[in-house]
Formats: sequence, structure tokens, C-alpha cells
Amino acid sequence: MIDGLFKTHIDPLWEKAARPLAAVGLTPNQVTLIGLVLVAVNVAAFLAHRSLLLLGIGLAVAFAFDALDGAVARLRGLSTRRGGYLDAVVDRYQELAVMLSLGLATDAWVVVILGLSGAYLTSYAKARTAVEIPIDNDRWPDLFERQERIIYLCGLMILSDTLFRALQLEATAALVGLWIYAGLTQATALQRAVRAWGMLKAVDETDPLPPRRKSPTPNEPA
Repeated sequence: MIDGLFKTHIDPLWEKAARPLAAVGLTPNQVTLIGLVLVAVNVAAFLAHRSLLLLGIGLAVAFAFDALDGAVARLRGLSTRRGGYLDAVVDRYQELAVMLSLGLATDAWVVVILGLSGAYLTSYAKARTAVEIPIDNDRWPDLFERQERIIYLCGLMILSDTLFRALQLEATAALVGLWIYAGLTQATALQRAVRAWGMLKAVDETDPLPPRRKSPTPNEPA
């Protein structure tokens, strides 16, 4: 939602932050892969130190760096379809790594699976729509997109290990926070599916698909 509604205001800020990376010659794909490495390093470190505070801060830095690949692409004129595809795939692996680490730390696998599947279904709902009809990739201002998920998770980790720890509610707050995360991701997946259903219905009414030809039986000529 943040990116969809405020993209024209946010992109210039990312481009300003990305200028040093473009100046030293980094390509957008290199920035994407460095972001993946930073997330992996933070997740691996978390499994050793088990500090939600350090994980939250580390992921905030890693995800901020990862968000600069698009800005580098615009600054250097290197936007490609392959780069967009790589970025989308890497995003999914980053979320997988973070949620797996939280599952290992909390053993709350049900909520982790619900949260991860909701995030994936949110992405899939738009991607599958694009298979059926041309869509505007930037005009899907849904409730809990990737940027909101990142901000929420980093904030939850930091607050759980500071404010809620001081109140002796660290474990409870983290678990409740993950359930809220799972609920929001699933709600957004449904919201996006409803949006897609309406778009596809409108196209079907104006330009229906031709009837599918019946497949020949084994005794009929193809």
C-alpha cells in the first residue's frame, strides 16, 4: 500500500540513497544479490545469538539496502525484465529465510506457515492475474504488501526485545505479533484475489475467451 500510494514521493528518496552505489559501478542485480546475502547473514547470526533486537536492526539495514536495486537500475539506465524477475525471486527467498528463522526460534510453526503462505499468496494473486490479462504492476494498493510486512516484522522484533522485554511480555508479544502478521497477510491475499476476480470478470464480459476445442478421444483423429 505504501509503495502503491506514495511511489512518486518515495522513488526520488531511494534514488538519492542509491547514487553512491551507482557511482561505484554496482549493477542492479549485484545490489539485489548483496541484499540477499545481508539477509542470510543476519538470519544465520540470529540463530546463534537469538537476539530479536539485533535481528530487527540488522534486517532493517539489509532490507533498506535491498530496496535500492530498482533505484540503481533507474539511475544507470539498466532496467531489464530479467532484473525484475531476479528481484521478485530473491524477495521470496528473503522472506522464507526470515520466517524459517523465527520458526526455529519460537517453534510456532503453524503461525509461521500461515504468515509465509499469506505473503506468497499475496504475490501470486497478482502474478497469476498478469498471466491472464495485462495489468499495471504499480496500481495494486493492497493492505499488507511486502514493504509493510518488512516494516512490521522489524518493528515487532525491536519492540519485543526492548519495550515488551521491560514489561516481561517479550515471548507473548512476539507470538501475538506473529499471529497478527499471519492474519494481515492472509487478509491481503484475499483482498488481492477479490481485486483480481473483479478485473478478470470485467474482461470476460467484454472479451470472452473462445470455446475450448474438445480433446479427441483415442479412436478419433487428432
